[in-house]
Amino acid sequence: MRPELLRRYAAPVPRYTSYPTAPHFTSAVDPSRYGAWLAALEDDTPLSLYVHIPFCNELCWYCGCTTKITQQKAPIARYLESLSREIDAVAGRIKTRHRVSHIHWGGGSPSILSPDQIRALAGQLKERFAFAEDAEFAVEIDPRGLDEARVAAFAEAGVNRVSIGVQDFDMAVQKAINRLQSVEQTAWVVNTFRAHGIAAINVDLVYGLPYQTLETLDTTMDHVLAMRPDRIALFGYAHLPGRIKHQRLIPDNSLPGTEARLALATRAAERLTQGGFVTVGLDHYALPHDPLAGGTVRRNFQGYTTDTAAALIGLGASSIGRLPQGYVQNTPAIGEYERRVLDDALATVRGHEMSAEDAARGLVIERLMCDFTFPAEELRARFGEIAEPIIAEADALCAAESDEMIAPRGAGAGFEVTDKGRIFVRTICAKFDTYLGKGSAQHSAGV
Repeated sequence: MRPELLRRYAAPVPRYTSYPTAPHFTSAVDPSRYGAWLAALEDDTPLSLYVHIPFCNELCWYCGCTTKITQQKAPIARYLESLSREIDAVAGRIKTRHRVSHIHWGGGSPSILSPDQIRALAGQLKERFAFAEDAEFAVEIDPRGLDEARVAAFAEAGVNRVSIGVQDFDMAVQKAINRLQSVEQTAWVVNTFRAHGIAAINVDLVYGLPYQTLETLDTTMDHVLAMRPDRIALFGYAHLPGRIKHQRLIPDNSLPGTEARLALATRAAERLTQGGFVTVGLDHYALPHDPLAGGTVRRNFQGYTTDTAAALIGLGASSIGRLPQGYVQNTPAIGEYERRVLDDALATVRGHEMSAEDAARGLVIERLMCDFTFPAEELRARFGEIAEPIIAEADALCAAESDEMIAPRGAGAGFEVTDKGRIFVRTICAKFDTYLGKGSAQHSAGV
């Protein structure tokens, strides 16, 4: 690819796990509005739950997640007391016990919880919400320091899918990101979860890390493929030291440039498809038997998912939820979260009430991110006249296209993203983002 073309398409853009993206949420959505939205949920609205555990034992320097480092038990216990209050408060504002089809615990590291805390938290959620018999219950796992007692507790709690953080197995890369994790420990965790009946295993990998090369990536891929996970998420490292202070501990000159990042992403994708994985969206891969490899795929703050629930309830500090009316987010500061829950029971500090145009553009961006198609027909059917200006934008993009990133399907019919353009789909999505460029949000590279 020509260098100038690569630079243009690899410019910083959002990851589009929502539309509009979180930097454009405002304080106009407060606890009272969130409470009203919860109370207005229709009785048959299916739900999914996201629970945020914002603690880790160590700080990984590449990480952009909301987390706090602690070696103490007291802060975690205090936080869980507040989380329990919020669960009761949210459930109490919903008129009926809605069916829950997906549950996801993220972090931080949910595996920092003790076995008793794991069982108690899962028990309260099941008491306050009606879990479907076939609900997917997923938890993010840090293999470092994990013991069998915690694995057994997750299994007893009903967890049936785990996402195991790996990132990279090369020692030089691990030292540069302050995350030392052996192949042996990771394989033990994978095998132990399987021995306890949790067969659905995800692995998270990252390309674009310091000192990462095609050779070191190949070695990491060898180890991961030998573990045979059901899904693999392959994320591009977002280096934003201006916003994330601990990323300043990673020297800029240790990071691969744009062309090297593209080469790393391409090599990893080749290894995964050669290994029998089906490509899902931009950066997820699944074995053919996994539900993500076929059927409806959606995109939310956890990435690509089979979750089609109409409402996502976010619980815990910094968590984001989505209801039919729009997005809500809790305060990210743990101390403030605990104070707000104690005072008002809800910790909402910002969000976004969706307009019809927001919903229409959100549909376009999600379908482009998931199946690389501009959904002109669905857009007209669902949004009527609101759809026409957006379809006109697609026509204009097609008329100006000369880089072979998209394949027009005719006037008013939209387009498909080409194989060449798929890795740059976020940049294509950005063409339909009317919020982009407003405010001071920082975004990661488009590849």
